[in-house]
Amino acid sequence: MRPLHPIDFIFLSLEKRQQPMHVGGLFLFQIPEDAPETFMQDLVTNIRDSKSVPIPPFNNQLDGLFWNDDDEFDLDHHFRHIALPHPGRIRELLVYVSQEHSSLIDRAKPLWSCHIIEGIEGNRFAMYFKIHHAMVDGIAAMRLINKSLSSDPQAKRIVPPWCVEGSRGKRQGAPKASRIKNIMGGIKEQLQATPRVVTELSKTVFQDMGRNPDYVSSFQAPSSILNQRVSSSRRFAAQSFDLDRFRHISKALSVTINDVVLAVCSGALREYLISQQALPKKPLIAMVPASIRDDDSAVSNRITMILANLATHKEDPLERLNLIRRSVQNAKQRFKRMTASEILNYSAFVYGPAGLNILSGAMPKRQAFNIVISNVPGPTEPLYWNGAKLDALYPVSIVLDGQALNITMTSYLDKLEVGLTGCRHALPKMQTLLTHLEDEIQRFEKLVLHPDCTITQIIK
Repeated sequence: MRPLHPIDFIFLSLEKRQQPMHVGGLFLFQIPEDAPETFMQDLVTNIRDSKSVPIPPFNNQLDGLFWNDDDEFDLDHHFRHIALPHPGRIRELLVYVSQEHSSLIDRAKPLWSCHIIEGIEGNRFAMYFKIHHAMVDGIAAMRLINKSLSSDPQAKRIVPPWCVEGSRGKRQGAPKASRIKNIMGGIKEQLQATPRVVTELSKTVFQDMGRNPDYVSSFQAPSSILNQRVSSSRRFAAQSFDLDRFRHISKALSVTINDVVLAVCSGALREYLISQQALPKKPLIAMVPASIRDDDSAVSNRITMILANLATHKEDPLERLNLIRRSVQNAKQRFKRMTASEILNYSAFVYGPAGLNILSGAMPKRQAFNIVISNVPGPTEPLYWNGAKLDALYPVSIVLDGQALNITMTSYLDKLEVGLTGCRHALPKMQTLLTHLEDEIQRFEKLVLHPDCTITQIIK
């Protein structure tokens, strides 16, 4: 038994029918050329027949304000196996993921499901995995992926992702006294964080708000078409980009890769909103999740939120990049002064009103931020599952009332994998953002190669 973190509780509280609060991943695998015709059947059979016992968080179910073990774990409740109709194009795969990502997870059981999808063109299969955001954050999810897959293409032992740490003997629950000690330790940690949180809140109010031009408050995001009520229907779009393109731009301009990623997203959003005749005069504000995980755990949430000025009111890509970089650095400097627990409590207090607004739906157009943009570091070496090589992994995330679009990225090998999750009814032609992303990367490449170009030449 372990208590919910404050952010875990917020994610659970925000959930409603049109607002599922799970995150997911779409994993594309290449079936080995020498694989038998029964490869997929054998894979699924081995998963179903596995004697391994599920581990946290996959065996955890809600018990009030705590996570407790599910003593009646039922794999059939969580595992699905389907085949796409011929010809099994990526388009049909994305439609399937969009539909499945729209449905809620049953809270009576551990909050996750896994779908094996065969029949994909190019001799491939996919795994779509979704899990409630209250159980894991992006970093934790990536750690679970790394644990469940192998760097050895010859490794044939099937271990389902929810059982990656082995035997029943290792899975005995902690003694009751130890559980009580952990709970009391969590309460003590929260109390110890209070003085520093109060100090930082005072600095925010009396020093930064209205005085620091790089400070981004939770009150300055403009109204936009990104900020409207959402339906339960989702649209998912995905694409891979060469990571070296971002590395080259960041090195040439002496900024971080994350700065470039945000600037590219900013430019793409600007072009999309112009195409919809809906670009606000004031700059869009992005909420950028930042990990504060200081251990090797793979459960719960250890993230805070950075508010970044996307500078979408600026035509010049370099001006946008500079404003983005400064606003992100300002937030990072503040968090350097706090411990992980202090940051969590500070974030819960500062962004609590935003969460209450989303929960109530009272003012969907008046949000603390316009969009969530997340970039999660992924595996740096090729991964395999029963000899099948992982070709790509695309993150699938959350949209909310007042937050109709989410951009989440992860790196894998030499690629930046981009997943767009949006409300199908709120944002027309959302998938065109992928084209706008490519266009914006090319603008920065042109700027780096030809620094003397005029703005007009760059944006064409």
